[in-house]
Amino acid sequence: MPGSTLPRDQISPSATAPPGRTRRELSRPAAFAALAVVFVLFMAASSAPSPLYVVYQQRWGFSATTLTTVFAVYVLGMIAALLVLGALSDHLGRRPVLLSALVLEAVSMILFLTADDIAVLLAARVVQGIATGAAMTALGAALVDLNPAHAPHRAGVVTGAAPTFGLGLGALGCGILVEYGPHPTRLVYALLLAGLALAAVLLLALPETVRRRPGAARSLQPRLRVAPHLRADLLGLVPILVASWALGGLYLSLGPSVAVGLFGLSSHVVGGLVVTLLTVPASLTALALRTWPTARTLTLGASLLLAGTVVALVGVLEHSLVTAALGTLVAGIGFGGSALASFGTLARMAAPSERGELLSVAFVISYLSFSVPAVIAGTAATHTGLHDTFVAYAATVAFLSALALVAQGLRTHRTPRRRVCPQA
Repeated sequence: MPGSTLPRDQISPSATAPPGRTRRELSRPAAFAALAVVFVLFMAASSAPSPLYVVYQQRWGFSATTLTTVFAVYVLGMIAALLVLGALSDHLGRRPVLLSALVLEAVSMILFLTADDIAVLLAARVVQGIATGAAMTALGAALVDLNPAHAPHRAGVVTGAAPTFGLGLGALGCGILVEYGPHPTRLVYALLLAGLALAAVLLLALPETVRRRPGAARSLQPRLRVAPHLRADLLGLVPILVASWALGGLYLSLGPSVAVGLFGLSSHVVGGLVVTLLTVPASLTALALRTWPTARTLTLGASLLLAGTVVALVGVLEHSLVTAALGTLVAGIGFGGSALASFGTLARMAAPSERGELLSVAFVISYLSFSVPAVIAGTAATHTGLHDTFVAYAATVAFLSALALVAQGLRTHRTPRRRVCPQA
């Protein structure tokens, strides 16, 4: 059927190569692994500026409101790309969209390298957001297309684990480079640019899994659409998506500033570690719980997100760094369980021709939750201070986590006999 995933025996090196030449392609397992690596690279690049926000703020003298605006324009660019380009790979194929996104990501790295004021920094983040948004749904859909038959839910595990692992890796790696390496606002982007060049080699050898079909131009019309038979399941996942990604937005935008302003920790490594304490446990949890039923994973994720946020809040109120770090770690585990169950469910419940659109909607929900509350927090921090802002934000996330638990309980009660498959 046009627009659907090609059967394995129909994917061959000559199927998508130019006439007169045979293009060497990666095997399906190697292509799946390559896509996971590229996914991590995109997300690492997106979080790399986080430890540098404090540096930029000190050099150029802008407020917390401006800081979170720099963070938010990236997300706005990403959401715009998700709305406009989310279904494009369903029509043109995964590889052309991914290669185009990679080129845009390289342009953003060049802008970061040459940034000498806030305007260029904003432009770099917008371009990076568009590139990441274009890549994310194509990556998620391609992973499902190439998913090994013996582990039918592995794509969901990777889709849930790769973003959080990449976010933590990028933030911590950048923090180390800023603290100990030369050229703190340049080196990390040069290394990421080299990584993108290697990623291009991998993507050029990627087997195409989708037949071209008409309607590419029409698919560019901004819209959020979910097939009617998928809406109830998506709606049931909204509370946990909002709670988990809102907490992630707080840590990635203001986390390093909180470490400096509330705990007096000026090391850039610590600034990166603040993000890593949330995101790396999230990715490890997604791997550890991959065989758990979805309902149990969602319940555990929401519970730990609630508990961890409350503990981190107590740490800030008591000015206890150890308590705040422990709470962040527990919340990170909850974040990972939530991402695994949410995106694992989404990755497997849609037909191939529906995946791009469905993942676009899910990512839009996630990243609106990631960005809008963070901008509000930045504005509040400028006027009321970091302490009161963090307290109010954490209390809101705790409330949303409790709401997610209630929603999951109702969802489970409505379908008590529904068979739930393991994650991988």
